[in-house]
Amino acid sequence: MYEAIIIGGGPAGLQAALTLGRMHRRALLLDSGEYRNATVDHAHNLLGNDGVAPADLRRRGRDELAAYPTVEVRDATVSAVAADGDGVDVEVDGETLRTAHLVLATGLADDLPPIPGLAEHWGGRVANCPFCHGHEFAGRPVAVLNASPHAAMLRGMLAPVASEVVVLDPARVTRVEPAADGLRLVLDDDATLEVAGAFVAPASRQRAPFAAHLGLEVQESGAVRIDPFGRTSVERVFAAGDMAHPDHFPGPMATLAAAIAAGQLAAVAIVQSLAQAT
Repeated sequence: MYEAIIIGGGPAGLQAALTLGRMHRRALLLDSGEYRNATVDHAHNLLGNDGVAPADLRRRGRDELAAYPTVEVRDATVSAVAADGDGVDVEVDGETLRTAHLVLATGLADDLPPIPGLAEHWGGRVANCPFCHGHEFAGRPVAVLNASPHAAMLRGMLAPVASEVVVLDPARVTRVEPAADGLRLVLDDDATLEVAGAFVAPASRQRAPFAAHLGLEVQESGAVRIDPFGRTSVERVFAAGDMAHPDHFPGPMATLAAAIAAGQLAAVAIVQSLAQAT
C-alpha cells in the first residue's frame, strides 16, 4: 500500500512527489503524458526558470525525483478511482493500487473560441495569461478577444506592456492568419488588424473525470473546491494545480509557480496526516 498516489506529472504533481520523497514517504506518481501547456515552447514568470520549455521543466523534475528511493514514477493512464474511509483505490493498466492518500493534479483542458486559424497559434502568439506571455509582445499592439467584463481588466494590465491594446468580441473575428511579425485578424466586415499576439478566454474543463467519479465538491468556476492545503470534500483526497482552488480565490490560478506551491502544500498536509497516525 502506498502512502500517497499522485495522478498528474505536471509541476503540481512533481512538486508533491518531491516533497513526499524528501520526507521518506512511499509515493507513486502516475503521468498520462497529457499537459495543458503542451503547445507552449517557453514558460515564463517562474523564478530561476523564466523562459524554460515546459518539457524541460518536467524532465528536470523527474531527474530530481530519481534521487529519492521512496518515490516511484510510472508513465500510465489511470482509468478509475474510488475512495472509502480507509483509503483510495486507483485502477491503472488493469491493476488496482491501494493508497492511504490521493493527490489529483490532472489539470484543466481548454476549449478555444471556434475561430478558424486560432488553435494553430495557441500557446505561442495566442495565450490567456498576461503574466506568462505578455512581456514577449512588449512595445507592439495586442488584441484581447474577450466579450466579458474581464476584458477591461486585461486591457489595463497589458497597457504598460503593449503599444496598443485592442479589445474585440471574438464573434467579430472570422479567421486568424499568420503575419510577418505576428497575427492578422480578419473581421466580419472584411477589415483586418495586425497584432503581435492575442489573448483569449478559453472555456476550461476538468481534463480527467476523477473529481466527478469521487463526487468532489466543485466551485462555480468548475474547479475542485479545496482548503488552503489542498484538502477536498472527500477524506484522504487532495487536489492541486489549476484544477482546484480554495474559496478565497476567484478562480483557478493558471501559473507554474501557483501549481508548484499547491503541490507542496498538499504533500505537507499528507505528511502531517501520516505523522499523526503513528
